[in-house]
Amino acid sequence: MIDEIGKQMYMLCARLFPICRSITGEGFRQSLDILREYLPELQIHHVPSGTKVFDWEVPLEWNIRDAYIIDPDGNKLCDFKENNLHIVGYSVPVDLDLSLAELQPHLYSLPNQPTAIPYITSYYKARWGFCLPHELREKLKEGTYHVFIDSDLAPGNLSYGELILPGEQREEIFFSTYLCHPSMANNELSGPVLATFLARWLKTIDARRFSYRIIIIPETIGSITYLSKNLAVMKQNIIAGFNLTCVGDEMDYSYLSSRFGDTLADKVALHVLKHTHPEFKPYTFMDRGSDERQYCSPGVDLPVCSMMRSKYHEYPEYHTSLDDLSFISPAGLSGSFAIYQKAIQCLEANEKLKGTVLCEPQLGKRGLYPTISTKDTAKLVKNMMNILAYADGTRTSLELAELIGVPLWEILPTINTLIREGLLEVID
Repeated sequence: MIDEIGKQMYMLCARLFPICRSITGEGFRQSLDILREYLPELQIHHVPSGTKVFDWEVPLEWNIRDAYIIDPDGNKLCDFKENNLHIVGYSVPVDLDLSLAELQPHLYSLPNQPTAIPYITSYYKARWGFCLPHELREKLKEGTYHVFIDSDLAPGNLSYGELILPGEQREEIFFSTYLCHPSMANNELSGPVLATFLARWLKTIDARRFSYRIIIIPETIGSITYLSKNLAVMKQNIIAGFNLTCVGDEMDYSYLSSRFGDTLADKVALHVLKHTHPEFKPYTFMDRGSDERQYCSPGVDLPVCSMMRSKYHEYPEYHTSLDDLSFISPAGLSGSFAIYQKAIQCLEANEKLKGTVLCEPQLGKRGLYPTISTKDTAKLVKNMMNILAYADGTRTSLELAELIGVPLWEILPTINTLIREGLLEVID
């Protein structure tokens, strides 16, 4: 089942990959419309340009149709229609003839990655530019170049997707991801696709204990905008949250903590990764770089952390054309799906437990203990006895699992059996 989900996730990434997205514009909305085919309940909201959102303002909407450079020999270079990373994001329209010296300040390349096209943006200062492999830039010769960018910056909207899945309780688990980059697979598409498939799985759970808030936004300005409209209810209801990004490759897992690393989300993430991928790479909030910057900021203080594969900024392909569909895989995507499934299972099962009898209960008469005592008997029921030994009403099931050193999902059947037999009770 996980392998099949990985294949489906990869196919969705491949479908979204060619679309040019930015923090606003038709590409973002087109991508949201595709995700809504998988999640019909996804609500799409629009916030007009010029709206004040805390210390920021929703920018003008940017849309682009074409862009290229014609060299002195008539060859077309940096063709936007061949690779949408060729254009600096939010470039203003131009139609000019320039010398090579005049063109150079508008070109961006990576000398240490000569075959890669870099991802460059200029959201909040009007400029234009092209991105190209450094090996191509070095071959440009003197002469007249024609540059053309067919784009517009005009009042419009910042758009985002939101899905609320009600549960038995008002408390919420929060998932946030961003969809504002052009054609990059791990940094851009793996997060929204994971969020989509987690939401589809959550919808199949009949008795969800918690409610789930899932948002698909443009990075930074989107989280700031969303918080400006929803902060009060989020602070009241969210008990754990995760920023979904960079979850599609097959490298080691990474963990980025909340600001102080002490939230329920942090504890669940560490529990899951410790038992499934103990080689994971830990990072602190000082290594932040995505929307956790907003969710964990002073005064907001939401319990948000991240479980990733290769962390943003930490892999060479990041923010370049090398972060393509060959960098991610169905196996990488399904692995991330699996660890977040376990995190959700841990959160749903995390309740305070208390034993109902004094001293050790008589397990044999309930069919829970071998009737012949051998030196292996204790091993057979070790987890059960340890749960009962520490279930004093002061600790949750996650804390009990940590104490006895076993994954919570492995001892859940035992906990449920003890509850069913009346030997454990849930403490509100």
